[in-house]
Parts: sequence; structure tokens; C-alpha cells
Amino acid sequence: MDLNLVGPLAAIAAFLGIALGHITVRWLEFRIAHLWVPVLFFLALGIGAEVLSVSMRNVYAKVGCGVSGVLFVWDAVELIRQQRRVRRGHAPANPENPRHRRFLEEPGSRATTRDYLRDETRLELK
Repeated sequence: MDLNLVGPLAAIAAFLGIALGHITVRWLEFRIAHLWVPVLFFLALGIGAEVLSVSMRNVYAKVGCGVSGVLFVWDAVELIRQQRRVRRGHAPANPENPRHRRFLEEPGSRATTRDYLRDETRLELK
């Protein structure tokens, strides 16, 4: 009986890709003044990985490139969505980032520098 490890390896690749993508998206969106550069980079990387996936013979490499390609394209989308979260105040704004500074200075803006994930004033369970 031969074991087919494509499924478990694809799951591990997806899990690691999602985790690293989440961290990368938050880090880039917080620091980069012009999002179009990383968005285009992720789109190009994702499309390139998908084209490479179609042209490969090794099934493990195909799956790795296919999963990575979809995740890179999704990271491009998430950069734009993260910017919306910052503008709505659901994620912290960086006052040193000119793009975020505009969000903070807009009249009626809900953007905030407060990071609710690291908030020290959270209620503690007794």
C-alpha cells in the first residue's frame, strides 16, 4: 500500500501560508506608504506560481505552487481589506505612515492608534 501524502502536505502548506500571509499583510500595511507596490508584487507572484504549477510534472511541487499561488493572490486582496480595517478603526493606524496619518486627520474618522489586541486595560476574568 502506497501512502499518498499530497493531502496532508497541502494542508500544512495552506496552514503555514495563511499564518505567514496574515503576519506579512499586517506588517506591510502598517509600514508601507504606497500599497500598490506590494499588491502588484503579490499578484505577480501568485499568478507566476499558478502558471508554474500548471507546467510542473511533480505532483508535490504542483500542489505547493498551486496553494502558494492562491495564497499570494489572497494576500494582495487582504492588503486592501486591511487598509479598510485601519480606516474603520478595527486595526491600529501608524501615525508615522503618511497614508495612515491622512486616515487619522479625516473629519469624523474612526481610525485609531490603539491596538486592541495588545490593550492592557482588557477586563480580567475573576
